[in-house]
Amino acid sequence: MNEMPLLLLASNSPRRRELLALGGWMFGVDAANVDESLLAGESPRNYVLRLAEAKARAVLPRARNEHVVIGSDTSVVIDGRILGKPVDVADARAMLSLLRGRSHQVFTGIAVVRVRDGRALTDLCITDVPMRAYSDDEMDAYIRSGDPMDKAGAYGIQHAGFQPVARMSGCFASVMGLPVCHLANLLRQVGVSPRADVAGRCQSKMNYQCPVSRQILKSTSELKVYV
Repeated sequence: MNEMPLLLLASNSPRRRELLALGGWMFGVDAANVDESLLAGESPRNYVLRLAEAKARAVLPRARNEHVVIGSDTSVVIDGRILGKPVDVADARAMLSLLRGRSHQVFTGIAVVRVRDGRALTDLCITDVPMRAYSDDEMDAYIRSGDPMDKAGAYGIQHAGFQPVARMSGCFASVMGLPVCHLANLLRQVGVSPRADVAGRCQSKMNYQCPVSRQILKSTSELKVYV
């Protein structure tokens, strides 16, 4: 018998599934279908938090009473502009050209909703990402691989061949789409503890010595909590 509520991930992203598995949690997947249009005057912070919560709530009618639903949304932000997923090859090339040799920010919002009582929490992770000055040939080869087409900002930080990022000093998992230490904090507040060393397994998986995980896991702050 599973002693913990069964988690339900409102995303079909293989990267988010991979990251969620690091906590040792049992979970199901029910991909949310929501309008991701940006509202007039909406900030990146408000945008990703709104969509994360909207995704979690979109699957509530199909969730069971014991579920805790997880929603997440990630956006790449540069010069105040939000970059979503590229619509075509030309759009991917434009995004990668804009990001090349510069630093930008990745905003990832997460939301959890406990079905049995409607308790909901959200949190936000913002990560600075400095990109290396990759060549046109490298960029075009990466675009031809097809990898950029389903990713915000048209890149995957974990791609072994392209390796677009010069260096990192923040949450690697957040740039992939699910900041697992932030998520562990939220889940604890709705009665779901990790079944594994989330930070340790994340760092081992990414081959990355995270400088912020300890600080994040000590935090109990909530951006938004309500029932």
